Amino acid sequence: MDESQLNPNGGSEPDAPQPAVEPSPPSSSSKLLTIGILAAAAALAFVWIKQDASNHAIRSKAQAQGQAADGPSPIKIGAPAPKLVLKDLEGRIVNLEDLKGKVVIVDFWATWCEPCQIMIPWLVEFHNRYASQGLEIVGVSMDDDAKDVKPFVDQAKMNYPILLGNDAIADAWGGVFGLPTSFMIDRQGKIRATHQGLIGKDVIEKDIRSLL
Repeated sequence: MDESQLNPNGGSEPDAPQPAVEPSPPSSSSKLLTIGILAAAAALAFVWIKQDASNHAIRSKAQAQGQAADGPSPIKIGAPAPKLVLKDLEGRIVNLEDLKGKVVIVDFWATWCEPCQIMIPWLVEFHNRYASQGLEIVGVSMDDDAKDVKPFVDQAKMNYPILLGNDAIADAWGGVFGLPTSFMIDRQGKIRATHQGLIGKDVIEKDIRSLL
């Protein structure tokens, strides 16, 4: 090799740098696909936002009316008692409205409910003691089979009206998520106390005496 082809350090000349390869522009079909995906995503987002806003408006309206969007209606202390129109064991219609002017205990119970079996004799006793002073007790049976109710009532010597309840009336009274559930109603027909589950006999009597 000729010395003129060698660099001062004795090596050969390096190869010339290769020009960078320019990336090819995206095809028109790729652009259209990207635009289509973005448009579909925007449309889905719009639908979701509109639906969420609609659901929020429904919930807000229900809350403004003092009711849940669905399910049981809330029970508020001091509010008028919900409607209660049911048949008793003899098939007669009993309307809670007809008891205005009395202190009323509405007691949701069932024959299979062991805490109810403890509480019922107390209610029988209170009815005997305070009926002359204006106390009325209304038992609402939540048994699935009405045939089970009358033998139980006779055996327990329940001396107050027993009505045959259903899911609709339970929802109207706040859901009745446990038995027994009792409501203390004053002479003006307003709810003054609620009790879910078995409570002390003295607590029930204290509520009665405070309202008579």
